[in-house]
Amino acid sequence: MIYLDYHATTPVDRRVADRIYHFMTLEFGNASSGDHEWGDRAEAAIMQAAKQVADLIGASPREIVWTSGATESINLAIQGSLAPNPTKPHRIDLMPIEHKAVLDTCRALEQRGWAELVYLQVDSRGRLDLEHLEQVCAEGLSLLCVMAANNEIGNLYPIQKIGQIAQHYGIPFLCDGSQAVGKIPIQFAQWGITYLAISAHKLYGSKGVGALVVRKGSHLEPLLFGGGHQKGMRPGTLNVPGIVGLGEACQLRSLEMEEDEQKIATQRDRLQMRLQEKIPNLVVNGDVNCRLAGNLHIAIPGIPNSAVIARVRSKLAISTGSACSSGIEAPSHVLQALGLAADVVEGALRIGIGKFTTDAEIDQAAEILDLALVAFSRRI
Repeated sequence: MIYLDYHATTPVDRRVADRIYHFMTLEFGNASSGDHEWGDRAEAAIMQAAKQVADLIGASPREIVWTSGATESINLAIQGSLAPNPTKPHRIDLMPIEHKAVLDTCRALEQRGWAELVYLQVDSRGRLDLEHLEQVCAEGLSLLCVMAANNEIGNLYPIQKIGQIAQHYGIPFLCDGSQAVGKIPIQFAQWGITYLAISAHKLYGSKGVGALVVRKGSHLEPLLFGGGHQKGMRPGTLNVPGIVGLGEACQLRSLEMEEDEQKIATQRDRLQMRLQEKIPNLVVNGDVNCRLAGNLHIAIPGIPNSAVIARVRSKLAISTGSACSSGIEAPSHVLQALGLAADVVEGALRIGIGKFTTDAEIDQAAEILDLALVAFSRRI
C-alpha cells in the first residue's frame, strides 16, 4: 500500500525514533527533578531541543513553549491572549479557510459574546486579499490569525508581508505553522509573528507533542493549572522523549529541507502531469503557483470522492479532506469558502507527498488513480 497522506501525518524518521526510544528507556528522567542527575540530563535535553526548534524557525530558545501539538498551541494563543471583556468584545480577523483548531476556538469565543469575528477575503484559488487585510487591520484588531500553509489545498501565504502589516498597526499575529514548518523557510523574529504553532507529527516527529513560539514580552494566561511550569503558561510534566524527538526532527529539517522539498515538488509535478494527460477534465484546486511542494489537490467534476476512495483504499492512502474532520459527513469548509461548484467540492481528493515517497510509488500511484478515475469519468 502506498502512503500519500502526508498532510494528515508523517512517518517518524528513524533517526528521530531512535532518539525518542533512548529517552523513553534509558534517559527517562523528569526535567523538573532538579535534585539528581537524571533530572539534570532531561532538562539539558529539553534545552537542546528548544535550541533546535528555534534555529529552524529563527526564534530564541526562550520563546518556545512545549505543548501536546498545534491544536493546543492555537487554543493557548487565542484563549490565553484574549481576556473576557463582556462590555467590548475582542475583534479577531481570520481566514475562512483556517484549520478547525483556529475556526472552532474563535467561534467558541464568539458564541460566548467575548469576540467579534471578521473574515478575510480569499478568491476561488484560496489566495488572500492583502488590501482587504490591511483595511481591516487599520480599523483595529485584538488578534490576527493567518496560517502559513493550508492543510487541504496547500496554499502558501505571504507571512512576512502579513507580519509587517500586523506590526505596523500593533496587532498580535497568530500563525498556524503546522503544515509549513520544516517545509518552507520561516523567520519568526524577522517576520513579525507573535505566536507560531508547531506540531511534531507534520515534520517526521511523533504525535502528541508540539510547540507554541511566543514572542518575547508577550504573556499568555494558562488554560491549565498545576505547577506553574514554562513561565506559568503551560503546566504539567514535560514529554521529554517527544520533545527531544521534535528537536531532532527540526534539526534534520534544517539540514535536509531544501533538497527534500525540491525532490518532492518534482514528484508532485510528474504525478499531476500524468493525471492531466489521462483525464482532460481534471481540476487542480488551490494556487498552483504558490503551494506546498508535496500538495496535489484534485477533482473530477461529477465523480464523488467517496467512490474513488472506496475503489483505491486498499492500494493507495489519500484523503477527501482534512484529518481533523474525519468521520464528519460534510463538504470541506475550505472548498466551500472558495465558492467552488458543488460537483468539484464533492469530487475533491487531497494527495500529500513526503520525504519518504519514492519515484516508483509515484508511478504506481498514477496508474492506480488512472484506472480508478478514468473508469468513473467514462460513466459521466
